[in-house]
Amino acid sequence: MSGVDTERIMKAGLELAGWKKMPADSMVHVKGRNIKKVMVAVDVGTAELLLAKSLGCDAVIAHHPIGIAAINFYKVFDRHTDYMVEHGVPKKVAKEATAKLKERVETRTHADIYDDVVGAARAMNMPLVNIHQPCDEYMRQAILAKIESGRTEYVSDIVESVGRIPEFRHAATKVQVRHGSEKNKAGHWALVIAAGTNGGYSIAKAYFQHGVDTVIYLHVDYGDLVKMREEKLQGNLVVLGHLAGDSLGLNALADKLEKDLDLETVRIGLLPSR
Repeated sequence: MSGVDTERIMKAGLELAGWKKMPADSMVHVKGRNIKKVMVAVDVGTAELLLAKSLGCDAVIAHHPIGIAAINFYKVFDRHTDYMVEHGVPKKVAKEATAKLKERVETRTHADIYDDVVGAARAMNMPLVNIHQPCDEYMRQAILAKIESGRTEYVSDIVESVGRIPEFRHAATKVQVRHGSEKNKAGHWALVIAAGTNGGYSIAKAYFQHGVDTVIYLHVDYGDLVKMREEKLQGNLVVLGHLAGDSLGLNALADKLEKDLDLETVRIGLLPSR
């Protein structure tokens, strides 16, 4: 094996989603060449870099944004607006709901000490890449296909369909209906994934108030859930599970790297894909 470089690894991630342009939440942080063995993990800190070094890895692939990609994370949230408009939410309402989410996350990440992990990778001469939204887009497409291939009359039908995906089947965190009920009819449903992060209260409210009966998130903050309950929003919120979803996308990426680029992968903390 002659090995590959970090740019080719990033390209493989984009190919997974069928994209050509790298989104703002993904980045080659430390370039590298002649890569033959990579660590793949959801979250990467200095400990994971050291572990990769000890295991003889030539590069590390993180999922969640780090470094400058973390600072720019909020820039990918405009996809929420696109989703809402597709499902009948007026564009003005959709943009206002998305703007609230963007401001909240941008304010939080502005305070981050964002260069520590990337700085450690530079000091160790360890190539480092993070691929976020492309893996999430693959995951979204896979979950959408699974839901559409089964029954969708009741909320429980959606829960059961997603629960049959291997990563979700193996997860300790099962698919949950956090608002509404499994017994309710699913009605008009929207899979709200691969827009950076969950839409929280404001985006769920926009869906519920404009004809969407069931919103499907990967995860949700408790504070947002409390607001939905206090306002007694009419609708169902299905929460799938963070690690299971991220594992689905990262396993697909690791499989592609092994098959297409002949790389050896070390998968850390991912749920089984079989």
